[in-house]
Amino acid sequence: MNAIVVGAGLAGCEAAHQIANAGISVTLYEMKPKSKTPAHHSDNFCELVCSNSLRSNSLTNAVGLLKEELRILCSLVIDCADKTRVPAGGSLAVDREDFSGLVTKIIKENPLITIIEEEINEIPKADVVIIATGPLTTENLANNIKDRFGQNELYFFDAAAPIVTFDSIDMNKAYFASRYDKGTPDYINCPMEKEEYEVFYNELVNAETAELKEFDKEQLKVFEGCMPVEVMAKRGINTLLFGPLKPVGLKNPYTNKEPYAVVQLRKDNKEGTLYNLVGFQTQLKFPEQKRVFSLIPSLENVEFIRYGVMHRNTFLNSPLLLDNTYAVKKQQNIFFAGQITGVEGYVESVASGFVAGVNAVRFLQKKEKIIFPKQTAIGALANYISDESVKNFQPMNINFSLFPPLEKRIRNKKERYLDISNRSLALLMEKKYV
Repeated sequence: MNAIVVGAGLAGCEAAHQIANAGISVTLYEMKPKSKTPAHHSDNFCELVCSNSLRSNSLTNAVGLLKEELRILCSLVIDCADKTRVPAGGSLAVDREDFSGLVTKIIKENPLITIIEEEINEIPKADVVIIATGPLTTENLANNIKDRFGQNELYFFDAAAPIVTFDSIDMNKAYFASRYDKGTPDYINCPMEKEEYEVFYNELVNAETAELKEFDKEQLKVFEGCMPVEVMAKRGINTLLFGPLKPVGLKNPYTNKEPYAVVQLRKDNKEGTLYNLVGFQTQLKFPEQKRVFSLIPSLENVEFIRYGVMHRNTFLNSPLLLDNTYAVKKQQNIFFAGQITGVEGYVESVASGFVAGVNAVRFLQKKEKIIFPKQTAIGALANYISDESVKNFQPMNINFSLFPPLEKRIRNKKERYLDISNRSLALLMEKKYV
């Protein structure tokens, strides 16, 4: 049996370990230290680029649940994170060098893992392959993936609007409607009067933006069809009124009049638990997005699941390409893992690597693949990236809006989230995945 993993980041190392842990030899390709992306500096595997925090440990937080599931399932990367943690309150933060050093040591000392320091320019041929090359996948490999699976299956720039939870939108002010009552009323409309719009506009054009890295700036120059909402606004106070905030044909049922401006939200998943702000791709810093966009009537207390981003980010149109084991639907011996699949975050990358790794083993052993229930964090994330109903696919962190609802309604958010977590952990143990 011939297994290959490409990329020794969090997903790749987790996948390689799971394959080797099943007694199967695996070759791990990593282009460092000979070659590095603009974001990498260390020669070690599992380099943490953005932050040393793996976020909350609490079971009232979806990422806390995801880590607990991975602990139960004996994840290598989470175990190394626990062993190299530094004080960070209720979060799991690590000493970067100790963490990456420990993962590197364990991977290099495993006799079943052969490491080849070489850049891979095309999907290798093997009995099973896992591509875990991250958001800065090299141009040659990215082009090979495009050629292999189609021109529309790979994105090179992440220009995404913020995503919020439906439950946090004030529907006493907002309303469902479609322009001129044509078609079904699929959009949530947040009406604004002139004074409200002017306050919002002034804060928007004066808000602080994030500084782009040089490789992001170069990519932005060639990325067509996208303009940050704050840049559009700076063209003039009325520009947005003829663009994404155009109110024509969207009469407010509360006043029976057409508003001065309307912010529209579009459903982001088939369950209708998530909505994105239409036309609000942005370079504003995250705290500024929360401050400014919360000025929109109906969104004063909104919960942001994902903030708007504009940066270089190679990721697949996974709902069309991958199934919920991270395998290519039409070529089951090829898996993808990590941020290239559209999972966002360190822990989410580990989870995808775990699922890809254990199912690569199942494929080699000619056994039925393991599909984790949607009621678990691991399963909810895998379901999101493979959900064909998601038409405007955007990378996503794990969050409780991706889970099926509880049978009983619990108004208190912390209690509800804790019940979801307890349901998940009980199911994980009951199914005996370990």
